[in-house]
Amino acid sequence: MAKREPSKTVYSSEHGRMCAHCGLPSARCACRANPRGAAGRDAASAIANSQGDGIARVSRSSRGRGGKTVTLVEGIQLPPDALLELARDLKRHCGTGGALKGDTVEIQGDQRDTVVEALEKLGLRVKRKGG
Repeated sequence: MAKREPSKTVYSSEHGRMCAHCGLPSARCACRANPRGAAGRDAASAIANSQGDGIARVSRSSRGRGGKTVTLVEGIQLPPDALLELARDLKRHCGTGGALKGDTVEIQGDQRDTVVEALEKLGLRVKRKGG
């Protein structure tokens, strides 16, 4: 009798995103298709190896949000805890809500000027992206 291969999870809310190649949660993915989750890397080296030139890019977007405008901050290379703290500080500074999605900070509304000013006060190099 042929040996059955374990079935791949199609959807699971228990572990969040799943790797399509190895079937493990994305955070524990060890296959080459997911360079962020490669085995043997810790969070600091993954951040250091991620693309980026150390310049925070601030842009405005309304795609996929029902016409609502958000300010996006991308390209900041910080550990996840520090990035979460930065997002919290930016939301307080702007007086609005927002979210941290992956490596991108989303601030509700068109807050580009306020965000650029706040990031420059923190000593980060900032560029406006888009119009």
